[in-house]
Amino acid sequence: MRLTNSNAAPFYGSQIQTIPHLGPDFVDHCATLIENHYTDHACLDRDTLNRAFASFGYRPQFFMQALGNALNPLSVNEGPLETRVESDAVKQMHADRAEMTSVYLGLPPLQQATLWRMLDRQQNFKPYDRDALRFYAGVVSDKASITPNRVQNAIEKMRAMSPSLVWKSARGEYAVEDVGMHAWHRDRLADQAWPPGDGHNG
Repeated sequence: MRLTNSNAAPFYGSQIQTIPHLGPDFVDHCATLIENHYTDHACLDRDTLNRAFASFGYRPQFFMQALGNALNPLSVNEGPLETRVESDAVKQMHADRAEMTSVYLGLPPLQQATLWRMLDRQQNFKPYDRDALRFYAGVVSDKASITPNRVQNAIEKMRAMSPSLVWKSARGEYAVEDVGMHAWHRDRLADQAWPPGDGHNG
């Protein structure tokens, strides 16, 4: 979208289409390959594998790694393959989101507020406009820290983290580096557990 959404962008005026996630066809392909090569894994439960794939955030690399672990004869193989893959997916999802919560809670207040605004506004994020500064002032107790220079400093510190929390384009636009943070943020909003803290640390 950043390549198309302003008249200075290189592809301004181009249409944007959301590429769908890999889904049941991909899961069915993986399951069929397993069924054809492993006689003890016939008729795999596609519904369970699809739930697992969704819990992995539709990321094929993690899904395929979990399948490989479940097929490894040296691993502890208790229960059906599909159940073990889904269990791994749920554990991974909880671990990822716990890590995101921990990272967020470890940030100073102005960095938290800036990241919060970035997650809320997504591609419409503007770090220093009047609405943004008013937003920061509403969630940070130290109002004196709310200046464009200090906001810029907060963003640069998040960019310098390893791994980086914030990405910056050549045109000076900012976005959350880990796109999985958007799902974490969305799910916490749905659970009425945003912002992290205030007893909502899971």
